[in-house]
Amino acid sequence: MKGKICGTGAYVPQNRMDNDQIATFVDTNDEWIKERTGVEARHIAGTEETTVSMAVMAGKRALANAGITAEEIDLLIVSTTSSNLILPCTACEVQKELGANRATCFDLSAACTGFLLAYNTALAYLNSGVYHTALLIGSECLSNLMDWKDRGTCILFGDGAGAVVLKGTDGDMYFPVTHSDGTKGEALTCKSRHDWSNLYDDSGASAMQDQMHRIGMDGQAVFRFAVKRVPEIIGEVLTQNHMSKEDIALYVLHQANKRIVEAVAKRLDEPIEKFPMNLQEYGNTSSASIPILLDDLHQSGKLHEGDKLVLAGFGAGLTWGAVIVEW
Repeated sequence: MKGKICGTGAYVPQNRMDNDQIATFVDTNDEWIKERTGVEARHIAGTEETTVSMAVMAGKRALANAGITAEEIDLLIVSTTSSNLILPCTACEVQKELGANRATCFDLSAACTGFLLAYNTALAYLNSGVYHTALLIGSECLSNLMDWKDRGTCILFGDGAGAVVLKGTDGDMYFPVTHSDGTKGEALTCKSRHDWSNLYDDSGASAMQDQMHRIGMDGQAVFRFAVKRVPEIIGEVLTQNHMSKEDIALYVLHQANKRIVEAVAKRLDEPIEKFPMNLQEYGNTSSASIPILLDDLHQSGKLHEGDKLVLAGFGAGLTWGAVIVEW
């Protein structure tokens, strides 16, 4: 049994913030940001938009694209590190809004590698026959976790959600490869919202803008990690599945930074044309980036039946992984 993606969907907020707008409140400019990251704009959730609402919209579009009803879903996984809820889980809220009454629902938290791990989790369930049709969603409202005075992070991230419908079909499964290294976790952190010890200052005023509750990143460490580990794991997943680079139509990487993607392509000695990017428009949307990119590629007609893709995610944990998908 293998998993077949039979539908995609995405949602990003209408509020588009370009680099010139960022430059009005932090010491930077459009040229500096584009040169170092490739990001030209990002979409930021409005007051009525949440991690849940964006996940619902992406899920609805994926179901419509797959031509199935919510009642046919028996597994619903949402990957997020930025939910507007602690309890109930985001997936159960999405289930309620979609009417996916038969689905088993849970959230998965692995930051930028989250969607890949959600895909692998669903694949294992489908392969075992426990479930047959899964809805996988990556949804992030990272703007709520930003220190908007830190130009090292606020220029990078955006909000949005992407979703795929995954069905179990006959055939051999491609084996995924994943790794974690908790000893390097300090490279990318955000203190839990569950720890309220620094919520208020001595006067009783809210201190949620405290850096401890915002995303912090050692950019150079993350860059070095990504450009080393991502080519390695792509080679590993190809070897694991007895395939070569020539078999792969496209490499769908987590959209973190244009220079990372270019460095991975160079190390693999593959043409940059095989590494599609949309980070210039959306920035880094963490676990939503791979499914948003898949939907962009699908809607633009760039994916063809039988194409073999490598999906590769990398991020906080540190975690990284890759899987081969046949379209």
